[in-house]
Amino acid sequence: MSPIKGIALKLCSVVLFITMVSMIKATADHVPVGEAVFFRSFFAIPVILGWVIARGQLRTGLKVKSKLGHFWRGFVGSLAMGMSFAGLGLLPLPEVTALGYAAPLLTVVFAAMFLDEKVGVFRISAVMLGLVGVLIVVSPRLSLLGSETMETTQAVGAVLVLMGAVCAALAQIYIRKLVRVEQTAAIVFYFSITSAALSLLTIPFGWVMPTPGEVALLVLAGLLGGAGQIFLTSAYRFADASVVAPFDYASMIFALVIGYFIFNEVPTGTMLIGAAIVILAGCIIIWRERQLGLKRGQARAVKTPQG
Repeated sequence: MSPIKGIALKLCSVVLFITMVSMIKATADHVPVGEAVFFRSFFAIPVILGWVIARGQLRTGLKVKSKLGHFWRGFVGSLAMGMSFAGLGLLPLPEVTALGYAAPLLTVVFAAMFLDEKVGVFRISAVMLGLVGVLIVVSPRLSLLGSETMETTQAVGAVLVLMGAVCAALAQIYIRKLVRVEQTAAIVFYFSITSAALSLLTIPFGWVMPTPGEVALLVLAGLLGGAGQIFLTSAYRFADASVVAPFDYASMIFALVIGYFIFNEVPTGTMLIGAAIVILAGCIIIWRERQLGLKRGQARAVKTPQG
């Protein structure tokens, strides 16, 4: 274990992902969502495949035991990606980032519903706090539904990002099921395969010929997405999840900087307050997960016969 290395890898993944998302946003006015999902997924495949080969897992790492599980993980993950990308074209980058933080909160709820995980009052209270933060972020948008066209469009964008967060949380539930029987390399690789294939179904809804600049951005977004996934996976090899997970929220800092300097987006006070509450709730949940993990480890140590 090397916590410093794990944190460094995690921060690298955060930078890569927020840069990827920024590139998708830069093309959102012209390139349809389904087409963006295709580029993001397809061009991540060679990066992930190269990583698998470098680790010597080409023969064993991509074997599948639950084909249906991979399909459903890919299906809900593709929906999450598509809705998030759609929101990028309608909302400021920091706001999309803040609303996306609802996903880990919802994962706690869904884990209790679908995986029979025990969730106590402490974590439920943290989830409720986080959802209050989400409501604070989204409330100015939802209050504008039915008003002027631009304002209504932004409200739709907020709803799409929240729906994407729901799908992302469901994808995490499928991943938790898959890790019991599948290797990480297979989960990452077949998600890209599935989402790239599903995105092709959107061709009849109007793909366009992107400009050379847009092609460069979309291809690079896919490559960065694949590299980000590798950094993210590697981070958890060197440090516990409770150590590296809080650094997910560093994405808000990068989103604020990129949004301001690249897209001329100035965050509102309401958005920042709501985002801070969501981040606080997420950190509380992570801290609680660590405490529960330590207790489980101590319980196992007590039960283990001493030689």
